[in-house]
This record gives sequence, C-alpha cells and structure tokens, in this order.
Amino acid sequence: MTEQNEYPESSRVPTRVLGTPPADAPIVDSDPIHAPEGVPGVIPQDPVKARKAERLVALLFLITFLAGAGFIASYVIFQVGTIDRTATSNYTLGGTLALALLALAAGLTVWVRQIMPKYNLVQERHEMRSDDETREYVGETFLQGADESGFVKHRLLRRTLLLAAAPLGLAPLVLLKDLGPLPGTALRHTVWGAPTKDGKPRRLVVEGSGQPIRAADFNSPGGILSVVPEGYEEDLNALAKATLILLKFRPEELKSGTNLNWTHDGIVAYSKICTHVGCPAALYEQTTHHILCPCHQSTFDAADGARVVFGPAARPLPQLPIGIDEEGYLVAKSDFKVPVGPSFWERGDAEAEARENAS
Repeated sequence: MTEQNEYPESSRVPTRVLGTPPADAPIVDSDPIHAPEGVPGVIPQDPVKARKAERLVALLFLITFLAGAGFIASYVIFQVGTIDRTATSNYTLGGTLALALLALAAGLTVWVRQIMPKYNLVQERHEMRSDDETREYVGETFLQGADESGFVKHRLLRRTLLLAAAPLGLAPLVLLKDLGPLPGTALRHTVWGAPTKDGKPRRLVVEGSGQPIRAADFNSPGGILSVVPEGYEEDLNALAKATLILLKFRPEELKSGTNLNWTHDGIVAYSKICTHVGCPAALYEQTTHHILCPCHQSTFDAADGARVVFGPAARPLPQLPIGIDEEGYLVAKSDFKVPVGPSFWERGDAEAEARENAS
C-alpha cells in the first residue's frame, strides 16, 4: 500500500514574500512608457507634480530662512541674566532653530521624493578598490545626478536653498560671542563686597524666597540654609559665585580651622561652590558636620573651616565674614578673603592680575 502525500506538490514551492518581485520578473524596469529610451530602470517624475513640489520646497526653504533669521534675532534681543529672561531666551532659540531644521529637512525630503527621478538599482559585489573605468563612471554618474537633481535647472530651488542655509551658516559665528571676553580678575571677587545703594552691608537672604535672615530666628544647631546676596536673587552671573550655605553650630563644636571672628553666635557661612570643578556642595551630614559635593564626592568638615577630608577637591570652601546689622539681620562684613570656586579660577585670576600689573 502506497502512502499518499497529504500535501499537494504545489504547496512545497515557497510563496513570494509581499513586496518582493516574482522570480521571473526582470531586475530593472525597462518599460519604455516610464523610462527614457536607453536608460533602463529610471522612472522620471510627472512634470505637473514636480512643478507643484518645487513651489512647496521653495516655501519650506523660505520658512527655514525666516526661522534662521529669527534664531539670530532672538539671540540678540532676548538676553539672559535672570531666570525668567533665560527661560524666554531658551524657548525662542530652541523654537526657531527647531523650526529652521525641520523646514529644511522637509524641503530636502520633498525635493528628493517628488522632483528627482526614481531608480530601480541592483547593488553588485566587486573588489574593494575600483578600477579606473569604474572611477570614471562614478564621476559621470555624479555629474548626471547633479543635473537630474535639478539644482542647476531649477533656479528657484537653488536660490531659496542658498537663502535658507545662509542664517544657519552664520548661527555658529553668533554663538562665538559666548566664548568671550576673558574674565580677567572678575572671578576673584563677588558681590558680597559691594555695599547696597544706601551704603549699608549686604544682607543674607534665603534662596528662593528672598527673605532676610534674623540671627535670633536661626537658632537650631544643625540647621542649614542656602543663602544668596540681597538684591541679586535673580542675577545668575552673580549667584554663580556668591551663593552660600549657612550652618548653625554649638560653640563647643567649632574647631580651630574656623575663623570665629567671621561667625556670629555659632552661625558660619561657606561658599556653596565646590573648589574642585564648581558643583554646588549642598549635601550636609549633621552628625559628622560634613559637607558633601554630589558630583565627585569631595567632602568638607564644616566645623573645621570646611577643610577637605575626602575627594579630589584641593582647597577648603572659603568662609564669608558675617555679622548682624542694627535690626538683627545677618549681613556680610566683607567679601571672601580668598577666591571662591575651582582652583583653576584662582590660577586664571592670578595670571590675569599679573598681566595687568605688568602692563
């Protein structure tokens, strides 16, 4: 008894995957209706649709130009300095640049898909190094592609593309303004040494709320506050150097490294700017009196003049001389006696000061 095959013979032939040509189909499309004579595999675009696409591409390139010009104008008009002004600058710069790049990409995509001809090509294997004949062929193909792209033929596209690229090419030159001028000796000083308009010492205020701090109210040992100079609560350039951490100690907890003449009733003020690379050193461990910088784990002993006890920082956090005014509010008696921030700030200031003295 012979065993019958339950599957028909035709079912053993693998079916064609959707999207692939049939096995007996030609590799390239040489239909004379769609391809120019003698150029197999080339399908030119419909002239009417190509003209409509040309106007759309020109419009997108014009939008790119306007958005690029808006980016440069936004950089000039919306200056930074406060939190709100910085946010406005970021929104306008990001929005105009995103619109410019999006419109440029959309224009190039429409250009390629609806103006340039389509090809049916086969990638053939060959040796790594091309022979002279192939190189000559590549050169001819490049010139042919340049001609088929319409860059030379369509003057409107060429001119609007160059117009769109002009502001984007100038944008990096505008941003070079942020690289200068050199700080000189500006990093050596902070606004704590500048008196107020009425000539009085500058008060310490709580960061965020702007409330002045009465010494009698800051009376809990182990307490910590983030403090900024009065009148500069929104000045980011000033706060980058002048932000403080304020700590309250019992008198017996303070060690010899702390300058007691710069404290008031156990209250000590240190720079919040880590002396390693400038991160905010604001983590505080009350039991050990250690200030920790979260970036690279530099650790400072707040009870001993903020000396370094661990990590890559090379200098203690500078201590600010503080006192109280006639109303009992904490004030800065002077600026820091040493530069704040990373050591390379101090070296740069010293070099700049030496050049100024030499001149």
